[in-house]
Amino acid sequence: MSSTGAPDIIWRPETDLQSFHGDGKAIYEPDLFDAIDSTIESLSDELRTLSLDIHDHPELKWEEHHAHDVLTDFMAKHGFQVKQHYILPTAWEATFTQGQGGPTIGVNSEMDALPGVGHACGHNLIAIAGVAVACAVKAILEKKNINGKVVLLGTPAEEGGRGKVVLLEGGAYEGMDACVMCHPAPGPPNSASLSSSLALKGLQVEYTGHTAHAALAPWEGQNALDAAVAAHTNIGLLRQQLKPNHRVHGIIEGRDWAPNIVPDYAKLLYYIRSETWAEVLAAVPRVENCFKAAALATGCKIDVKPFHSSTELRQNKALGDEFANVFESKYGSIDRKYGIAGASTDFGDITYALPALHPGFGIPTKPNGGNHTREFAASAATIEAHKATLNVAKALAAVGVRLLTDEGFLNEVKKTFEEDKKIRGDV
Repeated sequence: MSSTGAPDIIWRPETDLQSFHGDGKAIYEPDLFDAIDSTIESLSDELRTLSLDIHDHPELKWEEHHAHDVLTDFMAKHGFQVKQHYILPTAWEATFTQGQGGPTIGVNSEMDALPGVGHACGHNLIAIAGVAVACAVKAILEKKNINGKVVLLGTPAEEGGRGKVVLLEGGAYEGMDACVMCHPAPGPPNSASLSSSLALKGLQVEYTGHTAHAALAPWEGQNALDAAVAAHTNIGLLRQQLKPNHRVHGIIEGRDWAPNIVPDYAKLLYYIRSETWAEVLAAVPRVENCFKAAALATGCKIDVKPFHSSTELRQNKALGDEFANVFESKYGSIDRKYGIAGASTDFGDITYALPALHPGFGIPTKPNGGNHTREFAASAATIEAHKATLNVAKALAAVGVRLLTDEGFLNEVKKTFEEDKKIRGDV
């Protein structure tokens, strides 16, 4: 997940973590929350060991083999029915069913790391948060003999691989009445966010020209690097006329380049982002014209292909209101503006497909040590980040338990999902 673009909120280490308290307002079935709290606290040491194990073995998208193995082993030992290598080589599913019938709550655990900077987006924390939620919900289903199911998906390749989209297309989310997960960002450990995120479309642009001796006969060549640089410049100029909520950014790649050879190949990888999928689609043709103009100017051939996309997060209102009520009651404040608003995630597509919730939560960081930095990777291994993760997991588990035990709430979740579909123009 990309950095948020929001101002960093830095937690100061000298602040006493125990001084943070919620407002104590009433929540749904307090005895159930107490059981959730005690279940997750009883697992804290095991979850901490699991988190650090994943953190110390960072694996890139599609390569999360160690994380796959330790997470599925953990879930099997805690009484879940586990499917390894589920749909994708490093994806997995852990299911617990109590009785017959009843609703199903889905949960997601991310696992992948980033090139060069390891778990600089805190996916080790997301992994154990999902585990904690699923284990707590299982405990309530067993204790109260409630008919229902919890399904935890291990979702690979969030960082540029659209792993959840592949799982969605493969049927992994079928049967879920709702799905929840969370994501860390810079902030005090008593804070959470219910912001949206940016929709994103990626374009791969390849220019093919003709080589020539760069000094002896440069006029014989068509310079693919010049095409890429021209396109990059065109987009820089286009930004002046784009809306403030649009983001267009990318890189240039090449092969077999030498200073005395006119390059005959160059590639651009670009992301176009905005607050909604509809706005992204409106901006794409203008960006594509920048690429085409560069090809025309340099005489190069051009090939444009999509390589990545995700919609914005559509936080389900009923799920979000319940999460906010629990979190504010027990832990601290809820932000609805910043959070991960400037980032993108493949979970956005899940929120388009079914009722879903993806709160962000604060962990202590150093100045300029936000997501996708080495400093954030270090922060994701701290005990303060661990405690913050457990707190948000408890609140999410409470949301899941209410969905499974309160038919009126389940109906409200479905109703608000259908209302949001009308707002976004699907129906």
